Amino acid sequence: MKNLLGFLSMFLLMGCPSGSKTEKTSADETNLTDLKFTVEEAPEWTALFKRSSGWFGGDGIFAIPLNGIDNGLITDSSKNMILFSDTMLGEIVEGKLKDSSTMTHNTVAILNGSSPDSANIKFYWDTDEQAKPRTFFIPKSPSATVQDYYWLGDGFVNVATNNTYVFAYRMRNLDSKDDWSFRMMKQDIIAFPNGTMPPFKNHRQIETPLQYIGDSASDDGSFGAGIYVNTKHAQAPSPDGYIYVYGVKGRKKELLVARILPEQFEDFTQWKFYDGKDWNSDMHKAATLTTGVSNELSVSPLPDGRFALVFQLNGMSNIVAMRIGASPIGPFGPVINLFSCPEQKENKKYTTYNAKAHPSLSKPGELLISYNVNAMDFWNQIHQNPYLYRPRFIRIKFL
Repeated sequence: MKNLLGFLSMFLLMGCPSGSKTEKTSADETNLTDLKFTVEEAPEWTALFKRSSGWFGGDGIFAIPLNGIDNGLITDSSKNMILFSDTMLGEIVEGKLKDSSTMTHNTVAILNGSSPDSANIKFYWDTDEQAKPRTFFIPKSPSATVQDYYWLGDGFVNVATNNTYVFAYRMRNLDSKDDWSFRMMKQDIIAFPNGTMPPFKNHRQIETPLQYIGDSASDDGSFGAGIYVNTKHAQAPSPDGYIYVYGVKGRKKELLVARILPEQFEDFTQWKFYDGKDWNSDMHKAATLTTGVSNELSVSPLPDGRFALVFQLNGMSNIVAMRIGASPIGPFGPVINLFSCPEQKENKKYTTYNAKAHPSLSKPGELLISYNVNAMDFWNQIHQNPYLYRPRFIRIKFL
């Protein structure tokens, strides 16, 4: 029901180091352990998504810079499209949720400029003939059924094909009476011409082979959990021209990676998967880069030339974590605990998940990070606390 793809039992872990001194040893022996930084909450960004009318909650939250400069920093001229998966729409009056509130499976927002000011952001959702809220992207690809719905993964602006691509997990509830019986049926990609604004009437839905089907939902896997655009246009620090697409598989939350040239993005015969030594055309030979990541994550360049893999430890836990990478494909160092999310201490029924960084929303020398908040007993908890289901933000400051 909510975007808790591949749900695992949560791991309540403690600890939140403030950082330690960093020293890069050599070009051949990159230090993957040490990084000098501080971590703090980003209340102005958290407040941006605390709303009482229309859009008032959602998860997912991937930011796509519409100029295609994925590794640039936020400026007054920036424009970002923010993707959400399951979304709550309605009205909160005097702290109480109106009965007319409803959930849709995906929505978007457009943020103009660099300030997390409510005047700079507009939320969009589709409507039906009776003007009632409706999901934007409804699965209509060849093997889709009327029971299917999309949760959204990461996306990017592809200047080579003049299309914006968004990974879309085609989900289905196997038991109509059980909100938690969901399983991914297919990994699709949504495509629309660059510059397209809601309601995306001219979008395409592309079925892909980019999923692993296991014995159960916990054994499944797919690609689209995060994207690193390593191109000159995206202002990557050492561009090699490839799009890196990260996948997550299985109970151990194994991190995988594929890459493709931008102009070949829709040709899945050209996709290559890192097998631990080289790039292989066989997806099933993809190597595990590390484990214990979340189903949504990010890989971002650090100021010193290394990379930050940001995720929620073990998929669902109270720890926002990072591993330092020598390159976009690793190797990755040990877990660095960045932040202990307080929500689970406030209410044991709350869950936190799917942390990721947003370089295109970050200031120089910083990295803005979001994580999602939800509850297993969702419908009871959302009525008790209508402001529960929305992203929270922290920031890393590099020293």
